[in-house]
Amino acid sequence: MAKDRPVYMGPRLRRLRRELGLTQSDMATDLEISASYVALLERNQRPLTADMLLRLARTYRLDMSELAGDGGAEQTSRLQAVLKDPMFADIDLPALATQDVAVNYPGMTEALLRLHTAYREEQLALADRGAGGGREEVADAPDPVAESRRFVAARRNSFPLLDDMAETLAAGIEEAGGLSGWLKAKHGLRVRRLPSDVMAGSMRRLDRHRDAVLIDDALDGASTSFQLALQIAYLEMRKAFDTLLKEGQFASESGRRLTRRALASYGAAAILMPYTAFAKAVEARRYDVEALARQFGASFEQTAHRLTTLQKPGQERVPFFFIRVDPAGNVSKRLDGAGFPFARHGGSCPLWSVHRVFETPREVVTQWLELPDGERFFSIARSVRAGGGGWGAPRVDRAIALCCAAEHAHRLIYTQDAAPAEPTPIGVTCRLCHRSRCMARSAPPIGREVMPDDFRQTHAPFGFADG
Repeated sequence: MAKDRPVYMGPRLRRLRRELGLTQSDMATDLEISASYVALLERNQRPLTADMLLRLARTYRLDMSELAGDGGAEQTSRLQAVLKDPMFADIDLPALATQDVAVNYPGMTEALLRLHTAYREEQLALADRGAGGGREEVADAPDPVAESRRFVAARRNSFPLLDDMAETLAAGIEEAGGLSGWLKAKHGLRVRRLPSDVMAGSMRRLDRHRDAVLIDDALDGASTSFQLALQIAYLEMRKAFDTLLKEGQFASESGRRLTRRALASYGAAAILMPYTAFAKAVEARRYDVEALARQFGASFEQTAHRLTTLQKPGQERVPFFFIRVDPAGNVSKRLDGAGFPFARHGGSCPLWSVHRVFETPREVVTQWLELPDGERFFSIARSVRAGGGGWGAPRVDRAIALCCAAEHAHRLIYTQDAAPAEPTPIGVTCRLCHRSRCMARSAPPIGREVMPDDFRQTHAPFGFADG
């Protein structure tokens, strides 16, 4: 019969000793062994016998399962995730060897994990610098859009304070007979719809002189409701905005103002789609964006926005990432309620269907996605239109996408009665994607040498020296 494999628990023993505030000599005295033997055990130069395990448990009143821990499962999982990085693709890394390293050398494992995190942060910083197409940027020039996005993303686009205030306001608005009735009853403001030429480029204007909220009459119903809700948010939530903004670090006044605008839009959406009612409806309708939009009198895009905010503690729903792009691929909005890896740079991969929905206006296109590290997501994308309302009125067509982790996709109506399709391999951005055979690539990834093509040229735009 094969002998049992020796058990080495040196790092775990060292961690236990330090948690107990003991020196090696102290522990040796308690266990009635020599200090040198404790040192050998901690360096994994001696196995931990069953007798020694029992002695540890009895001496320090430990649960055996607590002493054994999870066998390094968490560290092993984290290390295996890191080693999926494409930069390690050409290295043979057996799963058993990875587990041995994680279990027996947790200090080295933690060091590697920290180094990889620092490497990823530097990659993102380099990608940010390269986003300008090689143009030299002023190092200290603030980016107000980036400041606002960071503020919102750091809070996962969830502001329970505004949600609570909005629910109270929504109840009062319903009692007053609607948004216009509430503005009149609460603030003495009447709503007037005026022609676009009179509004002179404004969709909404608060006219204090005439005690009126002026609205461009070219706006559709959903846009009109949103503008009225937005005005109510500015009137009722000022102090809440100030309280939230005090938590932020802004290098520019423009960054602060853009963030305030984002908070006001959040408040307006929360008034039109109160958290409790909306969260209940999304489950009943299985996240059918169009059906939810009609139920709450909102647009498809407004409803998609609101779906990214449903992370109120204790009432969380599916976490979504939202992106909006124009036909040229420019990203005009990102909202992240999930902490997804493409929240900062995603949207530039041409293989993502969000760039192709302009070919099928107003149709929802679904797609399974897979990032280079193996993470999988489910995406729904559709084109939307802003403007218009009359002959010759300017219109802007954009595409929006909602994305959730694959593990949540079964909760969406869009996956009903359909087996998961083969995922499309996409990258966060070309500069961070190491897929060497991608024919859609526009730039080589950071850290890879481009191969000379004197004797061999690949189908992909760039061949890599180590690919």
